[in-house]
Amino acid sequence: MTGIETVSVIIAAAGKGLRMGAGVSKQYLPLAGRPLLAETLGRWQALAPRQIVLVVAADDDQWRGVAGAEHCRLVIGGASRAASVLQGLRALQADTSAAASDWVLVHDAARPCVRAADILRLLAAVQGSDVGGLLGVPVIDTVKQVRAGVVVASPDRQQLWLAQTPQIFRLGLLHRALLQASEAPIEITDEASAIEALGLQPIMVEGSRDNIKVTNAGDLALAEYYLARQTAAQRGKT
Repeated sequence: MTGIETVSVIIAAAGKGLRMGAGVSKQYLPLAGRPLLAETLGRWQALAPRQIVLVVAADDDQWRGVAGAEHCRLVIGGASRAASVLQGLRALQADTSAAASDWVLVHDAARPCVRAADILRLLAAVQGSDVGGLLGVPVIDTVKQVRAGVVVASPDRQQLWLAQTPQIFRLGLLHRALLQASEAPIEITDEASAIEALGLQPIMVEGSRDNIKVTNAGDLALAEYYLARQTAAQRGKT
């Protein structure tokens, strides 16, 4: 089985996080006493992947003050999430040792609570797959489709999952999918949706509900709570 030491990781950190309304990109907001990005990077660096590509905005120099960033390969992102990941993929392809069949993990910088066990389970699940997969959790609430302020449908929640990151795909395949989507253009909200646009079906692997994406101030407090719980649980095992 392919190990994490052979897999490259792209951390998407070029977003501005405007919905946070904090006047600073959300990946640099304080989380349990240090920048949120530092927690995310620390979790990945503890797994020792082949390399970590940190994609940041062109006008961003705050990454220089984040612990762990100095050990990453820095890449300047684009105008969208898809464009930024494309830049990360191109950096990986520039390596003479890179192959189109190499696995690449893509993760949101704003998901600092991702669990190592979930990452490794995702990696194990896609072995033998020509497509790849992603972490997610089943929808547990009733979902309503709303148009013009009124409910028009209630989709079957048994078939609905909430997508998370990391997501893992072959280097060549993901590059082709994102490039095609950018030329269509197709609205791409994650890497899996670009793969799906090619007519392919990624594997869904159940993750953990505490792997939240920090989007607003309430999420930041919740992430800090989850981190404290994870730390307490880990101490209880030792």
